Amino acid sequence: MKIDGRMGEGGGQILRSAISLAMLTGQPLQMHHVRGGRKKPGLLRQHLTALNAAVQISGGRAEGAELRSDSFYFEPGPVVGGEHRFAIGSAGSTSLVFQTLLPALLRAPEPSVVRICGGTHNDFAPSFHFLRDSFVPALEAMGARVRLELGSWGFNPAGGGELVSYVEPSQLRAVEWVERGSVGEPELFAAVCRVRPNIATRELRTLASGLGLDEDVGEVLRVESPGPGNAMWVCFRGQPISALFDGVGTRGVSAERVAKRVLGRVRAWHQAGVPVEPYLADQLLLPMAMAGGGRFRTLPLSLHARTNIEVIEQFLPVRFAVSEGEGWVEVGLDPYRA
Repeated sequence: MKIDGRMGEGGGQILRSAISLAMLTGQPLQMHHVRGGRKKPGLLRQHLTALNAAVQISGGRAEGAELRSDSFYFEPGPVVGGEHRFAIGSAGSTSLVFQTLLPALLRAPEPSVVRICGGTHNDFAPSFHFLRDSFVPALEAMGARVRLELGSWGFNPAGGGELVSYVEPSQLRAVEWVERGSVGEPELFAAVCRVRPNIATRELRTLASGLGLDEDVGEVLRVESPGPGNAMWVCFRGQPISALFDGVGTRGVSAERVAKRVLGRVRAWHQAGVPVEPYLADQLLLPMAMAGGGRFRTLPLSLHARTNIEVIEQFLPVRFAVSEGEGWVEVGLDPYRA
């Protein structure tokens, strides 16, 4: 399979999905113009770690697996479970490496324990808590058996965090999430490490006020990590699925602004009345394709999600149907390729 890394949004999701799908299908992968839509194209540490990890769990081989490489070849072998440990060597996202390996590990012949060291709460990447409290419960509803533990916290730029995953071989089934269903009371959290605790307090107050809650709602977590950092999130534990919205503190960005960004996403989801928020919708595309069917309602899909769909359809005999006006996303087997 030949993939052009400049397609669609031109980011790292293309190579992660392509690597996952290569392992699922056993097809060799040739990728050019890796992350061709980014200011700094090529393989960064987290992408290189994902590729090398895929080589290890599949007993495969790779060419061009070097930092900044703009092309690579990956030939997977049979995927195996067992215990594995991968270190990104930076604050790169452990969540994104985990998500690259997960589809193949769900199809492995034996259980897996995978430890990934790096960043656990990164900007522009799913946080550990998003995976544990939103993504994994959705997968469990589809039949997956996955458990996550936070070995240690890791913030940018120091890293040093650890995500531990326990994956059982699982067969995914099609689901339909079209109604919002019940939504639990919001649970608010803010974590700080080696920064002023009032940053977390201000984030929680801003978020609580915007949600119409008492200002003292929420929990401040003082955590340990090799470097300073801050993360915040709000979780709605509902049926049929949960929704989690998070943000990461960044130097030069006020606590109030971080919280308002999260609040904006919460409000958009509430107003739309759909069960699946956009970030989770993006993450569900490949599992639903693996299940061979399913549908859900969400907000309009991002270019990131649409690019993901394009990659999936090149590997698997499925076809997605997207209705932007009504927020429908549906996947089914392609009768001409199945």
